This record gives sequence, C-alpha cells and structure tokens, in this order.
Amino acid sequence: MLYEYPFHEGIRTMLRLEHLFDRLGQLMPRESPMDHHFALVTIFEIMDVASRADLKSDLLMELDKHKTLLNGYRGNPSISEEALDGAISNIDRVFNSLNELQGKAGHALTANEWLMSIRSRISIPGGTCEFDLPAYYAWQRFDASRRRADLMRWAGTLMPLAEAISVLLNLLRDSGVPHKVVAQGGQYQQSLPPGKLYQLLRVRLESGDELVPEISGHRLMVMVRLMLQDEEGRLKNSTADTSFELTLCA
Repeated sequence: MLYEYPFHEGIRTMLRLEHLFDRLGQLMPRESPMDHHFALVTIFEIMDVASRADLKSDLLMELDKHKTLLNGYRGNPSISEEALDGAISNIDRVFNSLNELQGKAGHALTANEWLMSIRSRISIPGGTCEFDLPAYYAWQRFDASRRRADLMRWAGTLMPLAEAISVLLNLLRDSGVPHKVVAQGGQYQQSLPPGKLYQLLRVRLESGDELVPEISGHRLMVMVRLMLQDEEGRLKNSTADTSFELTLCA
C-alpha cells in the first residue's frame, strides 16, 4: 500500500489532478449511463481544481527546469544518450502541447451552454433529475458509444494538462531512492538536511499490515505515525515496531 504526502501546494494540486484523470480514464470506457454521469462530474472537478490562473505557467516552468537539468547530463558516460534524448523529446512534446492550450484547462468547454447548464446543477443534491435537465436525461439514454465519443471529445481538451502532470510526477518520483526504516512503537521521525528542498514523501506499507500512516512534514523534518482502524473506522495509535519503505523525492 503506497501513500504520498506533498510538501507544498503545487504538488498537492498535481496529485489531485492525477487522481481525477485516473478516475476519468476508468469511467469513460464503461457502458452504463451512471458511469458516464460520474465521468462528466469528474471533468467538471478537473476544471475546478485546475482553475488557478498560474497553474499552466507553473507547469511550463517546471517542464523547462527538468529539460535544463537533463541536458546537464549530456556527455556523462554513465547516462545513456538514447534514453536522455527520449526523455527530453517527451518533455518538449508535452511542453509544446500545453503551451498551445488556450486559457485555463477546460476553457474551450465553457463556451458549451449545454455543458455549463449541467455544471451549474450537478453539485445540487438531485439537481440533474429529468425534470430539471431533460436534455441531459435524454443524452444519458443514447447508445454508450455515442456518449463515450462525446466524453472523449470533451476530455480531449484537458489531455495536454494530464500529460504534463504525468511527466512531471514521474520525473519527481524517479528522483527518490527508497530505503527501509523502522517506526519504533508505531512512530518514525527524520530530520531533513538543511538546504535540500524535498517536494514529495512516499510511504509504502505491506498490504497485510492493515496500518494507516498519519504523515506530517515540512522543510526540516518529517514524521510518520502508524495507526490502526477499529470497526467504526476510528484511528488509534499502533504501538508495534514496524518496518516500512520511505522515499524522499526532490
């Protein structure tokens, strides 16, 4: 079981968007109207999370930073030039695709009055009943292939954002080296070296442990408390010495 903890808001936003894009990718290929309803809900959630005006510029800046970093490895005998070229080419492709995107993520969808009428009511409990949105009710009765084609067209306007986030998070995760640590009495604490700015903490537990990590951290220290859930879902401290895998990604 893998848990991730972001150290700042930018990574938190990317992880939320990755989660939503993953959900969208699972829902769209399905057949039922209910799955496609929640796929549309997910598209609107992505638009809400990605509404920050500076998100696109921040992602472009991060992509450019990684490209510069990778170019610095040229001529290193321990680095494959072919792999390096492939990674830089992928960053260039994603950068250009995102850079060509007009406005915020999903901006093109805001011109669709039918979609925006659904968006305005979808957060209201029961707000998409057939008597509220008869045209949406009719769309849900179309063939699954037709609904899927619509969803893919709408989601396509968000794909440059999805690809940029996927590339950046993969590069970030690959920067960390996992190591085994022990939570003595269910608690683990580690000081972080000054001057080293970490962006993401990853905690991997054995799936059979039935433990839930409570993670907190800042630029100087991280702490992991391992918790057990009772039958009602309430958490209590685990007092057992437990080993787990920890990765710090910069």
